[in-house]
Amino acid sequence: MLPTREQLTEHLTRLVDIRLLDPVEILLDGDDTVDVLRTVVRNRAKTWVARLLDGDEQEATMAIVRLLSTLYPGDGPFQPAADWWATPLGRVVAWRVGHPSADSVSYTVAGAMLGITRQGVHDLVNRGKLARHPDGGVVPTSVRDRLVQLEGQPGVQPEEQSKAQPEGRSKAQLEGRSKHA
Repeated sequence: MLPTREQLTEHLTRLVDIRLLDPVEILLDGDDTVDVLRTVVRNRAKTWVARLLDGDEQEATMAIVRLLSTLYPGDGPFQPAADWWATPLGRVVAWRVGHPSADSVSYTVAGAMLGITRQGVHDLVNRGKLARHPDGGVVPTSVRDRLVQLEGQPGVQPEEQSKAQPEGRSKAQLEGRSKHA
């Protein structure tokens, strides 16, 4: 399930505060300038959330790239722990772009991205609801496609979502909980 705007805004604000501003405050011996930055971040987080949830594909992708590269810098590709996908940012990243750096993800990671068990992923792969990667694991774009099917198309307003949902299919069928899905 996608986070609310408030949940995502709070999560992003806390991440920037903990990962970036707290260390700067330590380096600057508690300088008041950091308080100004915290206010700027709180306001800017609302813009990031709008781009993530409502922006077109390019806006959302660029916001994700900027956030992930800033909050999780490293020399290698972004490989978060499986539990990261349950965070508000993780859920939105999975919905908007799938896995941002992997061509294949393990059943465990695919399950974390979908919020289901590894066995649930196995069942979805066997029924052709998720694409198996030729080298093993699951193709992340198929996970993203599944999330779009469950959560709705990014950038489409909720009242328009019902028009996009296939007729005659229950939510349980779309979620893969029905043997007729």
